[in-house]
Order: sequence, then C-alpha cells, then structure tokens
Amino acid sequence: QVQLVESGGGPVLAGGSLRLSCAASGRTFRRMAWFRQAPGKEREFVAQVMWSGNTNTRYGDSVKGRFTISGDNAKNTVYLQMNSLKPEDTAVYYCAAALSFFSTWDYWGQGTQVTVSA
Repeated sequence: QVQLVESGGGPVLAGGSLRLSCAASGRTFRRMAWFRQAPGKEREFVAQVMWSGNTNTRYGDSVKGRFTISGDNAKNTVYLQMNSLKPEDTAVYYCAAALSFFSTWDYWGQGTQVTVSA
C-alpha cells in the first residue's frame, strides 16, 4: 500500500523559514512534487524533482528564488525548504508522487498546513 506522509508544517512569521518533508512508501517513484492550496483558491504547483539519471527540478513562478526542493530517490523522500516566507504562502501543502516521467500524479499525501503571519 502506498503512503505519502508529510511533516514540517506549522505557523511562522513573515520572513521566516520552514522545511517540509514527505516520505513515500510502497513504490519507487520517478517524480515527486509539492503543491499547495489556499482557502478559496485552486491547487497550485510549487516544485517538482525528477530523477532520470540526473536530478532535475522545476518551480512555480511564485516561489522561485525562495523555495528549494530536494530529495532522495532511493529513500522516496522529498523536502521543501521554504525561505523568505510571505503571508500569501499560507496554504495546505501537499506532496505528490508519480510512477513515470509524464503521467499525471498517481499518489497524494494528506497535506500539512503552513500559516505565515505578518
């Protein structure tokens, strides 16, 4: 059975940092990513790591230069280092995992709340 377990969310002041973790079990994944959803808004892509010989990363425009995704393919673990947090980063952050390079996301975590206050 596949499980994705996120951790590391919580309250933080604007300008601060948080590090999210996601541990996946049950399968080996080609890609893992973070998405987020704020109240009343659609789910938004945050960052992706893809393991294809090399490790490739991609970021959403709103987090470029502030967030860094990293991971360990052998451990099916992905991290999101979030720096210079802003109130607009407040959202539930979800981990996602894909079995192939080009498929939709196959599995999702339950989410972890990040709340950034001014």
